[in-house]
Amino acid sequence: TLRRIMIAEVPTLAIDLVEFHDNSTVLNDEYIAHRLGLIPIRYQAQNSLKGGDCNGAFLPHQECVCYERCPRCSVEFELEVDYDKENAKRPEGERDMPITVTSRDLLSNNAQVMPAHFLSEEEADEAHDEGISIVKMGPGQKLKLKAVARMGISKEHAKWCPVAVATYRFWPVVTINEEQCATLTLEQKQELVDACPDRIIELDEVTGKLVEAENSWDIATFTEDLSTTQKAMKQRPEDDDFVTVEQATDRFIFHVETTGAMDAEEILMSALRVLKDRLNYLAKEVENLKDL
Repeated sequence: TLRRIMIAEVPTLAIDLVEFHDNSTVLNDEYIAHRLGLIPIRYQAQNSLKGGDCNGAFLPHQECVCYERCPRCSVEFELEVDYDKENAKRPEGERDMPITVTSRDLLSNNAQVMPAHFLSEEEADEAHDEGISIVKMGPGQKLKLKAVARMGISKEHAKWCPVAVATYRFWPVVTINEEQCATLTLEQKQELVDACPDRIIELDEVTGKLVEAENSWDIATFTEDLSTTQKAMKQRPEDDDFVTVEQATDRFIFHVETTGAMDAEEILMSALRVLKDRLNYLAKEVENLKDL
């Protein structure tokens, strides 16, 4: 449930309306509008560096009482690039090359809202462009438009999805049977260690005992080879396993990769808020049914 909320019900900002005033580039209006809609829009509260939850700062467009749009439900971006004017500012050796219009050229009317140009400083250092590419321009070409970003959820359209990847797995519980392991030789113990490709167990060089690796919870993914090897080592098939790996039912490991619109921690907190609101709504509806 929490994963589905992260993907489909965490509100974010995305460009939802584009008004073109001049477009002489090689891409038509609809294509550019589609590319603009997929640019992650980041909201940062005052005195914060994190991409946060925009739920309290903006209203859904359908719930706002304004006639068309207002600062409470939308953010306006302006983009105006003229190849000939921009090319005159470039070094002599670069004037024969096309100009790439990027998300850096989108100017917001809200200082707290801006495109998420890169996910990290490392990505920015490795990139060839200054932001997310929108279109390339040649001599004599112009692009002038106004874009309006609104709050929504990806149940309505995927452009509002704050995550690129959201997966989870159960927390692995590694148990070493000391009594059973005492019947093994050092060579057999080392064979058990080598049989596990994830190396979730180690052989203590001082005591000669099998011990759980420090980061076993993070690396334990495939344990079939370990299970097969220790079955062959058992004196009797009904004997207990030397090492067991089970899935905890009350702990999970989430892996969340964001689009850049929000930080991963903020996505989790926003998803928990949405889940809490839904449960409160359900509780009220149940109470209303009792009163009937």
